[in-house]
Amino acid sequence: MGDPKRDSLKVGSQRAILVGVFHPDDAFARTGALDELKGLVRTAGVEVVGEMTQLRESPHPSLCIGRGKLEELKELVLQTDAQVVIFDNNLTPSQGRALEQSLEKPIVDRSEVILDIFATHARTQEAMLQVELAQLMYFRTRLKRMWTHLERIGGGGLGGLGAGRGPGEKQLETDRRLIDKRISELKSKLHDVESRRVRTVSLRREQPTVSIVGYTNAGKSTLMRSLTGADVLVEDKLFATLDTRTRRWKLPHFGDVLLSDTVGFVRNLPHHLVASFRSTLEEARHADLLLHVVDASSPEAERQIQTVYQVLDEIGIHVKNVLLILNKVDRIEDQSMVDVLRRHYEDTVTISAATGMGLDKLADIVAERLSGGFSEIEIEASVGNGRLLAWLTQHAEELSRTYTDETYTRVRIRCRIPRQAIGQIPGADITIIEPAVAT
Repeated sequence: MGDPKRDSLKVGSQRAILVGVFHPDDAFARTGALDELKGLVRTAGVEVVGEMTQLRESPHPSLCIGRGKLEELKELVLQTDAQVVIFDNNLTPSQGRALEQSLEKPIVDRSEVILDIFATHARTQEAMLQVELAQLMYFRTRLKRMWTHLERIGGGGLGGLGAGRGPGEKQLETDRRLIDKRISELKSKLHDVESRRVRTVSLRREQPTVSIVGYTNAGKSTLMRSLTGADVLVEDKLFATLDTRTRRWKLPHFGDVLLSDTVGFVRNLPHHLVASFRSTLEEARHADLLLHVVDASSPEAERQIQTVYQVLDEIGIHVKNVLLILNKVDRIEDQSMVDVLRRHYEDTVTISAATGMGLDKLADIVAERLSGGFSEIEIEASVGNGRLLAWLTQHAEELSRTYTDETYTRVRIRCRIPRQAIGQIPGADITIIEPAVAT
Protein backbone atom coordinates (compact mmCIF):
# COMPACT_ATOMS: atom_id res chain seq x y z
CA MET A 1 0.00 0.00 0.00
CA GLY A 2 1.43 3.35 -0.98
CA ASP A 3 1.73 6.68 0.76
CA PRO A 4 -1.77 7.92 1.67
CA LYS A 5 -1.02 11.51 0.75
CA ARG A 6 -2.83 12.73 -2.36
CA ASP A 7 -1.15 14.54 -5.23
CA SER A 8 -4.10 15.21 -7.54
CA LEU A 9 -4.49 18.85 -6.52
CA LYS A 10 -0.79 19.64 -6.35
CA VAL A 11 0.55 18.76 -9.78
CA GLY A 12 1.10 22.21 -11.23
CA SER A 13 -1.88 24.39 -12.07
CA GLN A 14 -4.70 21.90 -12.52
CA ARG A 15 -7.63 23.36 -14.44
CA ALA A 16 -10.79 22.82 -12.42
CA ILE A 17 -14.53 23.36 -12.62
CA LEU A 18 -16.24 24.05 -9.30
CA VAL A 19 -19.70 22.60 -8.67
CA GLY A 20 -22.06 23.08 -5.74
CA VAL A 21 -25.55 21.85 -4.88
CA PHE A 22 -27.36 24.06 -2.37
CA HIS A 23 -30.74 24.12 -0.68
CA PRO A 24 -33.03 26.86 -2.05
CA ASP A 25 -33.39 28.35 1.45
CA ASP A 26 -29.64 28.70 1.90
CA ALA A 27 -29.04 32.45 2.26
CA PHE A 28 -25.72 32.26 0.41
CA ALA A 29 -26.81 29.86 -2.32
CA ARG A 30 -27.46 32.63 -4.84
CA THR A 31 -24.57 35.01 -4.15
CA GLY A 32 -20.98 33.94 -3.65
CA ALA A 33 -21.97 30.35 -2.99
CA LEU A 34 -18.62 29.00 -4.22
CA ASP A 35 -16.40 31.76 -2.83
CA GLU A 36 -15.12 29.65 0.06
CA LEU A 37 -14.41 26.69 -2.20
CA LYS A 38 -12.46 29.06 -4.48
CA GLY A 39 -10.35 30.04 -1.51
CA LEU A 40 -9.75 26.41 -0.64
CA VAL A 41 -8.68 25.35 -4.13
CA ARG A 42 -6.55 28.49 -4.51
CA THR A 43 -4.72 27.40 -1.39
CA ALA A 44 -4.26 23.99 -3.04
CA GLY A 45 -2.78 25.64 -6.16
CA VAL A 46 -5.68 24.97 -8.54
CA GLU A 47 -6.79 27.19 -11.45
CA VAL A 48 -10.55 27.67 -11.61
CA VAL A 49 -11.82 27.70 -15.21
CA GLY A 50 -15.55 27.29 -14.63
CA GLU A 51 -18.35 27.22 -12.05
CA MET A 52 -21.77 25.63 -11.80
CA THR A 53 -24.38 25.63 -9.03
CA GLN A 54 -27.77 23.99 -8.65
CA LEU A 55 -30.57 24.61 -6.14
CA ARG A 56 -32.20 21.40 -4.94
CA GLU A 57 -34.17 20.33 -1.88
CA SER A 58 -31.58 17.56 -1.52
CA PRO A 59 -28.64 16.28 -3.63
CA HIS A 60 -29.45 13.68 -6.28
CA PRO A 61 -28.95 10.29 -4.58
CA SER A 62 -26.72 8.84 -7.29
CA LEU A 63 -25.15 11.91 -8.98
CA CYS A 64 -25.45 14.77 -6.45
CA ILE A 65 -26.51 17.06 -9.33
CA GLY A 66 -29.55 16.41 -11.51
CA ARG A 67 -29.21 14.60 -14.83
CA GLY A 68 -29.93 17.76 -16.80
CA LYS A 69 -27.19 19.61 -14.94
CA LEU A 70 -24.85 16.68 -15.58
CA GLU A 71 -25.24 17.19 -19.32
CA GLU A 72 -24.50 20.92 -18.90
CA LEU A 73 -21.44 20.01 -16.86
CA LYS A 74 -20.18 17.70 -19.61
CA GLU A 75 -20.39 20.58 -22.09
CA LEU A 76 -18.59 22.91 -19.69
CA VAL A 77 -15.79 20.39 -19.23
CA LEU A 78 -15.30 20.20 -23.00
CA GLN A 79 -15.43 24.00 -23.47
CA THR A 80 -12.90 24.75 -20.72
CA ASP A 81 -10.66 21.72 -21.21
CA ALA A 82 -10.91 21.14 -17.45
CA GLN A 83 -8.74 18.43 -15.93
CA VAL A 84 -10.69 17.91 -12.70
CA VAL A 85 -14.17 18.65 -11.33
CA ILE A 86 -14.37 19.75 -7.69
CA PHE A 87 -17.61 19.58 -5.71
CA ASP A 88 -18.38 21.83 -2.76
CA ASN A 89 -20.46 18.95 -1.39
CA ASN A 90 -19.17 15.83 0.36
CA LEU A 91 -19.89 13.01 -2.07
CA THR A 92 -20.71 9.41 -1.26
CA PRO A 93 -18.41 6.78 -2.81
CA SER A 94 -21.17 5.76 -5.25
CA GLN A 95 -21.78 9.37 -6.32
CA GLY A 96 -18.07 9.83 -6.97
CA ARG A 97 -17.87 6.67 -9.08
CA ALA A 98 -20.98 7.56 -11.10
CA LEU A 99 -19.74 11.08 -11.81
CA GLU A 100 -16.30 9.88 -12.90
CA GLN A 101 -17.83 7.32 -15.24
CA SER A 102 -20.08 9.98 -16.79
CA LEU A 103 -17.55 12.81 -17.07
CA GLU A 104 -14.39 10.73 -17.59
CA LYS A 105 -12.55 13.17 -15.34
CA PRO A 106 -11.29 12.90 -11.76
CA ILE A 107 -13.93 14.00 -9.26
CA VAL A 108 -12.80 15.64 -6.03
CA ASP A 109 -15.16 16.58 -3.21
CA ARG A 110 -14.91 19.13 -0.41
CA SER A 111 -13.40 16.72 2.08
CA GLU A 112 -10.65 15.73 -0.34
CA VAL A 113 -9.73 19.37 -0.94
CA ILE A 114 -9.45 20.03 2.80
CA LEU A 115 -7.43 16.85 3.34
CA ASP A 116 -5.10 17.90 0.53
CA ILE A 117 -4.49 21.29 2.15
CA PHE A 118 -3.95 19.75 5.57
CA ALA A 119 -1.42 17.30 4.10
CA THR A 120 0.45 20.18 2.47
CA HIS A 121 0.59 22.28 5.65
CA ALA A 122 1.38 19.55 8.18
CA ARG A 123 4.82 20.26 9.63
CA THR A 124 5.14 18.44 12.95
CA GLN A 125 5.06 14.69 13.45
CA GLU A 126 1.78 15.00 15.32
CA ALA A 127 0.06 16.89 12.50
CA MET A 128 1.34 14.39 9.95
CA LEU A 129 -0.07 11.50 11.99
CA GLN A 130 -3.41 13.29 12.30
CA VAL A 131 -3.64 14.01 8.58
CA GLU A 132 -2.66 10.46 7.62
CA LEU A 133 -5.32 9.03 9.93
CA ALA A 134 -8.01 11.31 8.50
CA GLN A 135 -6.99 10.44 4.93
CA LEU A 136 -7.06 6.69 5.54
CA MET A 137 -10.46 6.85 7.23
CA TYR A 138 -11.80 8.83 4.27
CA PHE A 139 -10.30 6.76 1.47
CA ARG A 140 -10.99 3.34 3.00
CA THR A 141 -14.55 3.36 1.66
CA ARG A 142 -13.40 4.65 -1.73
CA LEU A 143 -10.75 2.09 -2.67
CA LYS A 144 -12.62 0.69 -5.68
CA ARG A 145 -12.86 4.17 -7.16
CA MET A 146 -9.17 4.88 -6.59
CA TRP A 147 -7.89 2.60 -9.33
CA THR A 148 -9.83 4.17 -12.22
CA HIS A 149 -9.10 7.60 -10.76
CA LEU A 150 -5.38 6.87 -10.56
CA GLU A 151 -5.18 5.60 -14.12
CA ARG A 152 -6.50 8.92 -15.44
CA ILE A 153 -4.45 11.36 -13.38
CA GLY A 154 -1.21 9.37 -13.40
CA GLY A 155 1.58 9.49 -10.87
CA GLY A 156 -0.30 7.71 -8.08
CA GLY A 157 -2.43 10.58 -6.88
CA LEU A 158 -5.26 10.23 -4.40
CA GLY A 159 -2.92 8.53 -2.01
CA GLY A 160 -1.52 5.88 -4.32
CA LEU A 161 -3.80 3.40 -2.59
CA GLY A 162 -3.83 0.33 -4.81
CA ALA A 163 -1.78 2.06 -7.55
CA GLY A 164 -0.80 -0.37 -10.29
CA ARG A 165 -3.02 -3.15 -8.95
CA GLY A 166 -5.96 -4.83 -10.58
CA PRO A 167 -9.37 -4.00 -9.10
CA GLY A 168 -10.02 -7.53 -7.86
CA GLU A 169 -12.02 -8.07 -4.72
CA LYS A 170 -9.12 -10.03 -3.22
CA GLN A 171 -6.83 -7.04 -3.59
CA LEU A 172 -9.51 -4.75 -2.19
CA GLU A 173 -9.73 -6.86 0.95
CA THR A 174 -5.94 -6.93 1.24
CA ASP A 175 -5.78 -3.16 1.01
CA ARG A 176 -8.59 -2.74 3.52
CA ARG A 177 -6.80 -4.97 6.02
CA LEU A 178 -3.58 -2.99 5.56
CA ILE A 179 -5.45 0.27 6.00
CA ASP A 180 -7.26 -0.98 9.10
CA LYS A 181 -3.95 -2.07 10.61
CA ARG A 182 -2.39 1.33 9.91
CA ILE A 183 -5.45 3.15 11.30
CA SER A 184 -5.11 1.16 14.52
CA GLU A 185 -1.41 2.05 14.75
CA LEU A 186 -2.08 5.74 14.15
CA LYS A 187 -4.86 5.88 16.75
CA SER A 188 -2.52 4.29 19.29
CA LYS A 189 0.24 6.79 18.54
CA LEU A 190 -2.16 9.74 18.71
CA HIS A 191 -3.57 8.45 22.00
CA ASP A 192 -0.04 8.58 23.42
CA VAL A 193 0.40 12.09 22.01
CA GLU A 194 -2.89 13.21 23.54
CA SER A 195 -1.94 11.75 26.92
CA ARG A 196 1.36 13.62 26.87
CA ARG A 197 -0.38 16.83 25.85
CA VAL A 198 -2.92 16.48 28.66
CA ARG A 199 -0.07 16.08 31.14
CA THR A 200 1.74 19.09 29.67
CA VAL A 201 -1.37 21.26 29.85
CA SER A 202 -2.04 20.10 33.41
CA LEU A 203 1.45 21.16 34.49
CA ARG A 204 0.66 24.68 33.29
CA ARG A 205 -2.39 25.12 35.48
CA GLU A 206 -0.58 27.59 37.72
CA GLN A 207 -0.14 29.85 34.69
CA PRO A 208 -3.27 31.50 33.21
CA THR A 209 -3.95 30.21 29.71
CA VAL A 210 -5.71 31.86 26.78
CA SER A 211 -6.53 30.10 23.49
CA ILE A 212 -7.23 31.72 20.13
CA VAL A 213 -9.93 29.97 18.09
CA GLY A 214 -11.87 30.97 15.01
CA TYR A 215 -12.71 30.37 11.40
CA THR A 216 -9.80 29.74 9.08
CA ASN A 217 -8.13 32.91 7.75
CA ALA A 218 -9.83 35.10 10.38
CA GLY A 219 -6.46 36.54 11.41
CA LYS A 220 -5.60 34.34 14.41
CA SER A 221 -1.89 34.00 13.62
CA THR A 222 -1.60 37.71 12.85
CA LEU A 223 -3.17 38.48 16.22
CA MET A 224 -0.79 36.14 18.03
CA ARG A 225 2.23 37.70 16.37
CA SER A 226 0.99 41.20 17.19
CA LEU A 227 0.36 40.34 20.86
CA THR A 228 3.47 38.29 21.58
CA GLY A 229 5.98 39.22 18.90
CA ALA A 230 6.24 35.51 18.14
CA ASP A 231 7.63 34.44 14.78
CA VAL A 232 4.55 32.56 13.59
CA LEU A 233 3.50 31.88 10.02
CA VAL A 234 1.11 34.49 8.66
CA GLU A 235 -0.32 33.84 5.20
CA ASP A 236 -3.46 34.91 3.36
CA LYS A 237 -4.34 31.26 2.84
CA LEU A 238 -6.83 28.92 4.43
CA PHE A 239 -5.43 26.55 7.07
CA ALA A 240 -2.00 28.20 7.12
CA THR A 241 -1.78 27.07 10.76
CA LEU A 242 -2.29 23.41 11.69
CA ASP A 243 -0.12 22.95 14.77
CA THR A 244 -0.87 24.57 18.09
CA ARG A 245 1.69 27.22 19.00
CA THR A 246 1.98 28.48 22.56
CA ARG A 247 3.79 31.71 23.46
CA ARG A 248 4.03 34.00 26.47
CA TRP A 249 1.93 37.16 26.39
CA LYS A 250 2.68 39.85 28.96
CA LEU A 251 -0.53 41.56 30.04
CA PRO A 252 -0.28 45.04 31.59
CA HIS A 253 -0.73 45.07 35.38
CA PHE A 254 -1.32 41.33 35.34
CA GLY A 255 1.76 39.40 34.26
CA ASP A 256 2.48 36.60 31.83
CA VAL A 257 -0.17 34.32 30.37
CA LEU A 258 0.24 31.46 27.92
CA LEU A 259 -1.38 32.26 24.56
CA SER A 260 -2.11 29.43 22.12
CA ASP A 261 -3.01 29.63 18.45
CA THR A 262 -5.06 26.74 17.03
CA VAL A 263 -6.10 25.27 13.70
CA GLY A 264 -8.84 27.21 11.96
CA PHE A 265 -12.34 25.84 11.46
CA VAL A 266 -14.45 25.78 8.33
CA ARG A 267 -18.03 24.78 7.55
CA ASN A 268 -18.61 21.12 6.74
CA LEU A 269 -15.25 20.17 8.19
CA PRO A 270 -14.90 16.40 7.74
CA HIS A 271 -15.84 14.64 10.98
CA HIS A 272 -12.90 12.25 10.81
CA LEU A 273 -10.59 15.24 10.46
CA VAL A 274 -12.09 16.92 13.52
CA ALA A 275 -11.64 13.70 15.47
CA SER A 276 -8.01 13.36 14.36
CA PHE A 277 -7.17 16.88 15.50
CA ARG A 278 -8.84 16.53 18.89
CA SER A 279 -5.48 16.37 20.71
CA THR A 280 -4.27 19.52 18.95
CA LEU A 281 -7.19 21.38 20.48
CA GLU A 282 -6.41 20.19 24.00
CA GLU A 283 -5.01 23.66 24.75
CA ALA A 284 -8.38 25.23 23.93
CA ARG A 285 -10.23 22.63 25.99
CA HIS A 286 -8.38 23.63 29.18
CA ALA A 287 -7.97 27.36 28.52
CA ASP A 288 -9.12 29.88 31.13
CA LEU A 289 -10.36 32.13 28.33
CA LEU A 290 -11.10 31.66 24.62
CA LEU A 291 -10.50 34.49 22.17
CA HIS A 292 -12.88 33.80 19.29
CA VAL A 293 -11.44 35.75 16.34
CA VAL A 294 -13.86 36.72 13.57
CA ASP A 295 -13.19 38.34 10.21
CA ALA A 296 -15.71 41.15 10.68
CA SER A 297 -15.20 42.26 7.06
CA SER A 298 -16.57 38.97 5.73
CA PRO A 299 -20.23 39.00 4.60
CA GLU A 300 -20.46 35.50 6.11
CA ALA A 301 -19.10 36.55 9.52
CA GLU A 302 -22.21 35.51 11.44
CA ARG A 303 -22.38 32.15 9.74
CA GLN A 304 -18.70 31.57 10.49
CA ILE A 305 -19.26 32.37 14.17
CA GLN A 306 -21.94 29.69 14.36
CA THR A 307 -19.69 27.19 12.56
CA VAL A 308 -16.94 27.69 15.14
CA TYR A 309 -19.38 27.16 18.02
CA GLN A 310 -20.67 23.97 16.37
CA VAL A 311 -17.17 22.53 15.92
CA LEU A 312 -16.20 23.43 19.49
CA ASP A 313 -19.28 21.64 20.74
CA GLU A 314 -18.52 18.63 18.54
CA ILE A 315 -15.08 18.16 20.08
CA GLY A 316 -16.37 18.62 23.59
CA ILE A 317 -15.32 22.21 24.27
CA HIS A 318 -18.27 23.90 25.92
CA VAL A 319 -18.22 27.63 25.33
CA LYS A 320 -18.26 29.38 28.68
CA ASN A 321 -15.60 32.05 29.10
CA VAL A 322 -15.26 33.43 25.58
CA LEU A 323 -14.49 36.87 24.19
CA LEU A 324 -15.56 37.59 20.62
CA ILE A 325 -12.85 39.49 18.72
CA LEU A 326 -14.15 41.41 15.69
CA ASN A 327 -10.98 41.58 13.58
CA LYS A 328 -10.06 43.28 10.28
CA VAL A 329 -12.23 46.31 10.98
CA ASP A 330 -9.73 48.38 8.99
CA ARG A 331 -11.14 46.68 5.88
CA ILE A 332 -14.77 47.53 6.63
CA GLU A 333 -16.40 50.34 4.67
CA ASP A 334 -19.91 49.89 6.10
CA GLN A 335 -19.79 50.28 9.90
CA SER A 336 -23.29 48.83 10.19
CA MET A 337 -21.78 45.37 9.62
CA VAL A 338 -19.94 45.67 12.95
CA ASP A 339 -22.97 47.18 14.68
CA VAL A 340 -25.11 44.18 13.69
CA LEU A 341 -22.57 41.73 15.12
CA ARG A 342 -22.35 43.73 18.34
CA ARG A 343 -26.11 43.63 18.75
CA HIS A 344 -26.23 39.88 18.20
CA TYR A 345 -23.33 38.97 20.48
CA GLU A 346 -22.27 40.16 23.91
CA ASP A 347 -18.66 40.57 25.03
CA THR A 348 -17.15 41.82 21.77
CA VAL A 349 -13.92 43.72 21.17
CA THR A 350 -13.19 45.53 17.90
CA ILE A 351 -9.61 45.34 16.63
CA SER A 352 -7.32 45.20 13.66
CA ALA A 353 -4.54 42.71 14.33
CA ALA A 354 -2.69 43.93 11.24
CA THR A 355 -2.58 47.62 12.24
CA GLY A 356 -2.63 47.20 16.02
CA MET A 357 -5.87 49.11 16.49
CA GLY A 358 -7.69 48.10 19.69
CA LEU A 359 -4.99 45.73 20.97
CA ASP A 360 -4.32 47.74 24.15
CA LYS A 361 -8.02 47.65 25.01
CA LEU A 362 -8.09 43.91 24.27
CA ALA A 363 -5.18 43.32 26.66
CA ASP A 364 -6.92 45.28 29.44
CA ILE A 365 -10.17 43.35 28.97
CA VAL A 366 -8.38 39.98 28.96
CA ALA A 367 -6.53 40.90 32.16
CA GLU A 368 -9.83 41.91 33.74
CA ARG A 369 -11.54 38.68 32.68
CA LEU A 370 -8.72 36.51 33.94
CA SER A 371 -8.33 38.33 37.23
CA GLY A 372 -11.97 38.67 38.17
CA GLY A 373 -11.23 42.31 38.97
CA PHE A 374 -8.43 44.23 40.68
CA SER A 375 -7.68 45.39 44.19
CA GLU A 376 -5.37 48.05 45.57
CA ILE A 377 -3.23 46.71 48.39
CA GLU A 378 -0.28 47.77 50.49
CA ILE A 379 2.57 45.34 51.06
CA GLU A 380 5.29 45.84 53.64
CA ALA A 381 8.51 43.85 53.36
CA SER A 382 12.28 43.97 53.62
CA VAL A 383 14.05 45.82 50.80
CA GLY A 384 16.19 42.71 50.48
CA ASN A 385 13.20 40.56 49.53
CA GLY A 386 14.20 40.34 45.87
CA ARG A 387 11.79 37.51 45.15
CA LEU A 388 8.81 39.62 46.23
CA LEU A 389 9.94 42.73 44.35
CA ALA A 390 10.53 40.73 41.17
CA TRP A 391 7.10 39.08 41.51
CA LEU A 392 5.39 42.48 41.89
CA THR A 393 7.17 43.77 38.80
CA GLN A 394 5.64 40.89 36.82
CA HIS A 395 2.14 40.83 38.28
CA ALA A 396 1.22 44.25 39.66
CA GLU A 397 1.15 47.96 38.88
CA GLU A 398 3.11 49.89 41.49
CA LEU A 399 1.32 53.07 42.58
CA SER A 400 3.65 54.32 45.33
CA ARG A 401 6.63 53.27 47.46
CA THR A 402 7.65 54.58 50.90
CA TYR A 403 10.22 53.48 53.49
CA THR A 404 8.95 52.74 56.98
CA ASP A 405 12.19 53.17 58.97
CA GLU A 406 15.11 55.55 59.10
CA THR A 407 17.56 52.91 57.88
CA TYR A 408 15.58 52.30 54.66
CA THR A 409 15.51 48.56 55.29
CA ARG A 410 11.71 48.23 55.23
CA VAL A 411 9.50 49.29 52.33
CA ARG A 412 5.76 49.74 51.94
CA ILE A 413 4.47 49.35 48.38
CA ARG A 414 0.99 50.32 47.29
CA CYS A 415 -0.01 48.49 44.10
CA ARG A 416 -2.89 47.49 41.89
CA ILE A 417 -3.12 43.73 41.49
CA PRO A 418 -5.53 41.09 40.13
CA ARG A 419 -7.69 39.79 42.98
CA GLN A 420 -6.95 36.16 42.16
CA ALA A 421 -3.21 36.83 42.44
CA ILE A 422 -3.32 38.15 46.01
CA GLY A 423 -3.05 34.65 47.47
CA GLN A 424 0.03 33.96 45.32
CA ILE A 425 2.18 36.83 46.68
CA PRO A 426 5.47 35.49 48.13
CA GLY A 427 5.63 35.81 51.94
CA ALA A 428 5.01 39.32 53.26
CA ASP A 429 2.70 41.22 55.59
CA ILE A 430 -0.20 42.25 53.34
CA THR A 431 -2.74 44.94 54.07
CA ILE A 432 -5.65 45.32 51.66
CA ILE A 433 -6.52 49.01 51.40
CA GLU A 434 -9.64 49.06 49.22
CA PRO A 435 -10.99 47.50 46.02
CA ALA A 436 -9.74 49.32 42.95
CA VAL A 437 -12.13 50.39 40.21
CA ALA A 438 -11.98 47.74 37.48
CA THR A 439 -11.14 48.92 33.98
